[in-house]
Amino acid sequence: MRPDPRSLAHLRPRDAAGAWAVALASAATAGGAGLSLAGPWLAWIAGQLVLAVALLQWFAILHEAGHRTLFASRRANRVAGHVAGVFALIPFHNWARIHARHHRYTGWQDLDATTALLVPRALGAAERVAMNVAWALFLPLFSILYRVQNFWNVPRIARYLPRPEDVRRAWINAALLAAFYVAVVAAAGPWLAARVAGVALLLTLAAQDVILLSQHTHMPRHLSDGETVRPFAPLEQEPFTRSLMLPAWLSWLLLRFDYHELHHMYVRVPGYDLHRIGYRPANAVGWRAWLRGAKRLSGTQFLFGRREDTGFTQ
Repeated sequence: MRPDPRSLAHLRPRDAAGAWAVALASAATAGGAGLSLAGPWLAWIAGQLVLAVALLQWFAILHEAGHRTLFASRRANRVAGHVAGVFALIPFHNWARIHARHHRYTGWQDLDATTALLVPRALGAAERVAMNVAWALFLPLFSILYRVQNFWNVPRIARYLPRPEDVRRAWINAALLAAFYVAVVAAAGPWLAARVAGVALLLTLAAQDVILLSQHTHMPRHLSDGETVRPFAPLEQEPFTRSLMLPAWLSWLLLRFDYHELHHMYVRVPGYDLHRIGYRPANAVGWRAWLRGAKRLSGTQFLFGRREDTGFTQ
């Protein structure tokens, strides 16, 4: 039986838990960068692997801070979110607003800014080739487009931001973050920046391709077709969401980001407490089994196809 949300009132954000998550990601980031600069090739390889995991951690921290479930303090969530946004390559204000809409309209593909681009449409030959090659070779095309289109492309996301103040702040956040990146690369030099973070960034984006696309892609969906519709309540969003269950150690490091169905159903519960909910959702699947099945499909089949047609129902 699904727990009543009121029975989970004791699972609330804790400053100590949030501080531990930020400290762990900070230590991993510093350690990975230090190893990458140490000199020997083995140290550099180890540093890139550690830094790739750290960047995944920062993405999970960004996610929790956007929901205000990392810390009990609203200000601490905001500060941590902006810091995490630097490492996640996502402006925090834009993330918080667009991700909130994602939760509101989960299940309505054309109303959710993060899934609207995957509404079935006619694809050009170049698009098909790019998607299929990237999906087959684990090239992180999709996590890059996810960032650019949903959080950096302010003219596009402005249609999803009803308040002019939110649009203004979206421009400011994107501009300041872009200026920060330019300043860092200019100060360090392109070669040093690539040595410290280049491969780690490629690895973490490739991993995020799999994790992010697993959560809602190739799942049941509805289209509003311009009509006014009722958003699905959190407990109604289970059918539209998949949980890609990761190894226990990685799930812990990522604040249970893989417990995605439970996160949608009990959105006020901090990620680091989702494993304490006594319910196994219907669409939880092991990462190996899901990845083998998903990679048998072409990129365009997986992104735009329906499970009724492809037979892939994991």
